[in-house]
Amino acid sequence: MDFNVKKLASDAGVFFTRAVQFTEEKLGQAEKTELDPHLENLLSKADSTKNWTEKILRQTEILLQPNPIDHTGARIEEFIYDKLDKKLPSRTTNAELLGQYMLDAAKEFGVETPYGSTLITVGEYQKKLGEAEREFLHTSAVTFLSPLRNFLEGDWRTISKERRLLENRRLDLDICKARLKKAKQAEAKAAATPDFQETRPRNYVLSASASAAEHDLRVTQTEFDRQAEVTRLLLEGISSTHLNHLRCLQEFAEAQATYYAQCHHYMQDLQRELNRCANSAGAPHSSAAGCPDPVLSAFPSGRLSPGASGSRKAKVLYDYDAHDASELSLLADEVITVYTVPGMDPDWLVGERGNQKGKVPVTYLELLS
Repeated sequence: MDFNVKKLASDAGVFFTRAVQFTEEKLGQAEKTELDPHLENLLSKADSTKNWTEKILRQTEILLQPNPIDHTGARIEEFIYDKLDKKLPSRTTNAELLGQYMLDAAKEFGVETPYGSTLITVGEYQKKLGEAEREFLHTSAVTFLSPLRNFLEGDWRTISKERRLLENRRLDLDICKARLKKAKQAEAKAAATPDFQETRPRNYVLSASASAAEHDLRVTQTEFDRQAEVTRLLLEGISSTHLNHLRCLQEFAEAQATYYAQCHHYMQDLQRELNRCANSAGAPHSSAAGCPDPVLSAFPSGRLSPGASGSRKAKVLYDYDAHDASELSLLADEVITVYTVPGMDPDWLVGERGNQKGKVPVTYLELLS
């Protein structure tokens, strides 16, 4: 293998000279060129952005993947699939796994037994919770975690590289300033020598040395100014990064709201199912559907009619599949009429779409009037 010995020696010399300059600055033995205040403010803003992005990213990952072992394994798997340019398969959530265990246990204990049938009911809702969690994790990863990670692994690395170059240019500039200062001091000292004629040849050499130092300083100053401008332009892009992260944060909060609303609705449904099972066990002649629904019981024919108060328009936020004949299935973005009846669960309203009527969950609606 061939090595350019002169280049290696030159690079080593530059590195050593910069190290000496940096050390003398820290010890207060050498002057340091200060950056302009605007650039210093941009650097401070960039550092804060990087530090807080790292903390928010790390804590969000812990929130979404609380098990450190699973989290590490998930990141490794994600990295491998990313390098292979393949889509990462959906992972089974803990809630889905729990629900499957309950369904399997019900088969062994007997689906017709009270315990077995309850295991099936709870297990099915656990799987629904798990599916909602999986969708939330996927949405959060795409809309929130990935942009933060892309900033740290992309834009920030570029900024860091240019900042290091700027620091090297500044050290080189200060080294040239120090050399010129020493050359001029030596020239002044030589000019003050009593026998000027004898020192004239040496004085001529010193003047050439000062001239070379001035030329090096001009070149280095130009390189420093150019690198400072490149770094400034990159740092001013941090404001755009903040705007992008703001949008990501809003999408993350929306995904959380959707997820928690779904969980709340599923748990309400589960509680009603369990209550119906309990009522069915205590009332042998009750229908297979379970305990009587308070809204249906108000209308023996099973048809809902606007008995009361305050019809309003509502926009449907998410799709909803009715669980029984008393409920009304919904489609996202459609507008329906809603109202309540005496004795009705406050988490539900009666919804009406043309000739179709039924209960609808409040958490799936945005009231318009």
